[in-house]
This record gives sequence, C-alpha cells and structure tokens, in this order.
Amino acid sequence: MHGYTPGEIEPTTEMLLAHKYPHDRDKVAETITRSVELGEPFSSRHRFIDTHGVEHQVMVVADRIFNHDHTVGTAGFYIDLSSTLLTAEHEALDTRIQELVNARAAIEQAKGVLIRMYRIGDEQAFKLLVWRSQETNTTLRALTEQRLRELPAVPPDRPDTVSAFDHILLTLHERIPPDST
Repeated sequence: MHGYTPGEIEPTTEMLLAHKYPHDRDKVAETITRSVELGEPFSSRHRFIDTHGVEHQVMVVADRIFNHDHTVGTAGFYIDLSSTLLTAEHEALDTRIQELVNARAAIEQAKGVLIRMYRIGDEQAFKLLVWRSQETNTTLRALTEQRLRELPAVPPDRPDTVSAFDHILLTLHERIPPDST
C-alpha cells in the first residue's frame, strides 16, 4: 500500500511515520507510543503519502508484539478508505449541487415573474424576494417555490398582451445585432 515491493525494505516505525501526512504524523506517533508504553491495542484513522506521492486515507487496527513480558512493536492491518470516502464525498456533493441548482432555478423563475409583473430590474426583483424572506422569517427557497405553486391563481394576461408576446417570441431572431450571434 505504501508503494514498496515485498522485501524491498525493512518496515520500521520511523519509516512508516515518515510517510504520514504532516498534519497527522504527531497524532499517529502518540498513538503508537501510548500503545507500546501502556500495552494497549490501537486503531487510528489518518492519511499517508505513498512512494508515488499519492495520498491515502486509511484506518489502522493494531496490537502489540511481545517478547517475553514486554512490548517490542506492533502488528496489524490497514484498510484503505480513500475510494470509499471519495465516493461518499461525490455522492453528497452531487446531491447538494442538485439541491442548489433547483433552489436557484426557483429563485430565477420567481424573479422573472416579478420583473414581468412589476416591470422592475433583476436586482430589484431579487431584493424584493430577499425582503419578503427576511420580513416573514421564511427561507428564500421556500418562499419562491410557494410563489411558483400559486402562480396559476393569477388571472391570465389579456389576449392582446399574449399576442404581442407571441409576436416578439417568434421574431426575436430578426432583431439580434450581427455581433451577438
């Protein structure tokens, strides 16, 4: 796991500690010392850098090695948690990103409704939503999602307004400046 081939080196505590991630090294050294001095088994979760410079997040479970009646070392095993932790991290991040995208979409839609209804700018629409959120002690996301759910209760625009909008939508491409395409 550290990058050595079997038999290439004689593993020592010093050599193993040299591979520990700098911020974890002292904690691991203390754990080993305590185990040897107090004669206790130990487990540790920490990071180390292998011979190729790759960081591993591991759990180590170890016990003492005795020579007659005193501890001369430790023996145990490593469990590489790197891929497990990375997978969990990615899943949590994917979930959170989707939540943020959904929240942002609701806010943008609610802003669009305010811009259209009140003929205000983007910044003003956002400030209006933030004000209502703060005034009612309601999260911005909950407020905007509820606003969108209730939007069908607003009476439809007059037919001539819808016709004007339809015309604009169908002819937008004719008025785009040449340097914007």
